[in-house]
Amino acid sequence: MATIPSLPSRDDVLRMARSTTDITGQLLDTAGNLTRIAINTFDPRDGSGAEVLRVLRKTTAELAEASASPQAQEAFYRVVDTLTRLGTSGAPLAVHPVSEPVRALLTALGDSLLPVLDAVEPAVEEFTEALGDLVETSSPLLPAAAGMAAGALLALTPVLRSAADVLRDSSPELTRVAEALTDALAPLVPLQVALAERAAAAGAGAVRASLPPLADLTEAAAATTKAARPVLVAGEELLVSALEQLQPLLLGAAARAGGFVRATAVRVSAAVSPTSDRGIVVAVAPA
Repeated sequence: MATIPSLPSRDDVLRMARSTTDITGQLLDTAGNLTRIAINTFDPRDGSGAEVLRVLRKTTAELAEASASPQAQEAFYRVVDTLTRLGTSGAPLAVHPVSEPVRALLTALGDSLLPVLDAVEPAVEEFTEALGDLVETSSPLLPAAAGMAAGALLALTPVLRSAADVLRDSSPELTRVAEALTDALAPLVPLQVALAERAAAAGAGAVRASLPPLADLTEAAAATTKAARPVLVAGEELLVSALEQLQPLLLGAAARAGGFVRATAVRVSAAVSPTSDRGIVVAVAPA
């Protein structure tokens, strides 16, 4: 015989009543806020509410008329058809056993990449800032690079057209080559699969055997690097100092090379066009 459930106590009834009262009060406050928002938005005193309603009515009428056009109906049909095909073809793929490695890979990447991303975030920010500065400072070179790229494309166009003509004319010969290669390589496929399996097994064994020595070598290299850090820092400081001392020499050499190139360009230009108009020198003598 089923037992009769016990009635709630007086405290439980009071607690439920208070909770119901609080929820009802919050809902009423929310409804009041929404009412005030609607009143403030569509306040008829300054005419803004009527203008908003007129704009909304006009906009919705235009949208309704546009949605009834053949182009919009065709677009809606394509969207629905695409979603239907994605739903019918994507659902089996999501539960297919083939997708299990993909889900496992995504799970592993999600668990392991977050600490890595947190660690490299400062470096990525600095790299992004430096890349932006580099792009901004190298912007004067972009027109020249674009011109060179356009010239290279124009030079390659005849070559590509000639290659396309040759391949189009040689279609039967290409078919014979493909058939001969297929006949020659088809018997080798099983052998290649077996060799690949053996190579994979041997590679896995080699990796397993080399991991412990590699770990020892890495630890030793890390310890050596840590011990030689002062020497490396000193070497970097010497290299930077040498570059700072060479900077004036490099700038002077660049300036001299630029002057020489400009002078050579003037001489070459004068030699190429000697009959160009020359300037007239007018001398003024005192009276």
